[in-house]
Amino acid sequence: MGKHISMKSGNLFRNIPAGQLKDELFETLNQSESALIERIISRGHKTPDHDWYDQTRAEWVVLLEGSAELEFEDGSIAHLEKGDYLDIPAHCKHRVRWTSPDETCVWLAIHYCQDESPDSSHSKTVS
Repeated sequence: MGKHISMKSGNLFRNIPAGQLKDELFETLNQSESALIERIISRGHKTPDHDWYDQTRAEWVVLLEGSAELEFEDGSIAHLEKGDYLDIPAHCKHRVRWTSPDETCVWLAIHYCQDESPDSSHSKTVS
């Protein structure tokens, strides 16, 4: 008899709260020592002025729905539309400058170690 394999499944576009959200919604979909996969829901949210994400892992992020802008410490701005993605290196300070207020932004973010020595202490420090 075959071994039963347990798998997680879901849909990134289901169970999205209606109406305004006080804060962005971060939902962990899966994680290990070397990676974290999360769904992020935004609706008119932005990182507070003068605060920056400074993450210990690289972040590959794709905007699945909506429009958004990310700002980087060097002053550059990335305007994202549905389907656009970025691969942000670890410790590259960035912030969410703007997300569309009239439509839901659905993000998929994969935080991963860039080198051979995994850092299991993922942090999302806003400074």
